Amino acid sequence: MTTRDDLDALSSKELHDRAVSRAERHLDIGFFYRLLETLPAAEAASGDVARSSADIFKLRALVHDVASADEGALADALRPFYIEYLLKHAD
Repeated sequence: MTTRDDLDALSSKELHDRAVSRAERHLDIGFFYRLLETLPAAEAASGDVARSSADIFKLRALVHDVASADEGALADALRPFYIEYLLKHAD
């Protein structure tokens, strides 16, 4: 059984990889939609306020951000999103 403590011990990249992998396996389009919605706030939380406001209007930038959402401060800001998703879908 996966617990919050188990997930919290993982790196941000590992959380991202597990959540994205699970969503891909289950064709969970809703996950990717929610990730796109969450990215601007996560970017602002990670200190990239200019990019967060631009992303709201630029789908291409959001798609790029999804591809790089496993790196650095952005991945750290998305940790709660990944943990909640993985807990909700724990096997």
